[in-house]
Amino acid sequence: MEKSIDPIGIFDSGIGGLTVAQAIAKALPLEAITYLGDRARCPYGDRSSAEVARFSLEIGEYLVGLGVKCLVVACNTATAVALPLLREALPIPVVGVIEPGARAAVQASETGRIGVIGTSVTIASHAYRQSIHAISPDAHVVEHACPAFVPLVEAGRFNGPEVEQAVRASLRVFESTGIDCLVLGCTHYPLLSEVIEQVVGPSVKVISSADATAAYVANLLQEKRVANRDASARRYRYLTTGDKQSMKTALNQWFGQAVEEDAITHVALPEAAQRLTQSVRL
Repeated sequence: MEKSIDPIGIFDSGIGGLTVAQAIAKALPLEAITYLGDRARCPYGDRSSAEVARFSLEIGEYLVGLGVKCLVVACNTATAVALPLLREALPIPVVGVIEPGARAAVQASETGRIGVIGTSVTIASHAYRQSIHAISPDAHVVEHACPAFVPLVEAGRFNGPEVEQAVRASLRVFESTGIDCLVLGCTHYPLLSEVIEQVVGPSVKVISSADATAAYVANLLQEKRVANRDASARRYRYLTTGDKQSMKTALNQWFGQAVEEDAITHVALPEAAQRLTQSVRL
């Protein structure tokens, strides 16, 4: 009989959250991972907060049904608007990416002047500003939405003249702000980090929340005493509501992970959120 362990569940609106999945896999090499990318409804940053909350609840319940032992919301937009709802509705620990990213930024900044970029929904929520101020009340936070970035990443375009032009145009707002730290407040954005770092220059530290989130999850599993200690049952499972080829390309080319298309499963999510949204106020 094949041995199995309860996996860590991770979801994102598309394939950008694979940056978090990769960080968790590196930090926790004994753990199984089930990743779901909701590419059929990507990007979440152009959706209303109510839609994002419903999608997140639907995915959360679906992954709980698959037996995940904790849920990582590898999407800043979903974290910003749905984290409290998920924690209230689901019977497992739920981790977002905003608080770990905010803490990493505060630790990295020497001047307390911190920039944050993200989707329109994430920036409008001021979730990063609130998290940063909860840690460092005197920090000066400059927020800016960069809606052009997610479509570039989902299309597999990470460099080149058009990408550099889009990044320069989006980040021009920070030129006179004096920030010494820029938080990539979307899990898609690290895949543009090379161009972003080139545009902002060496005086600005670029912060991704992926590594900070992985460290948080490691501590959580130890605290809950549910960390796996046997690599023999480790398994990485990839699910997508969109086409399988884009996820295969992302894993093979972006992360150097040899994954065949038959290792990726297309799923049609049930309307699992209906029961939850009746009992949880959106």
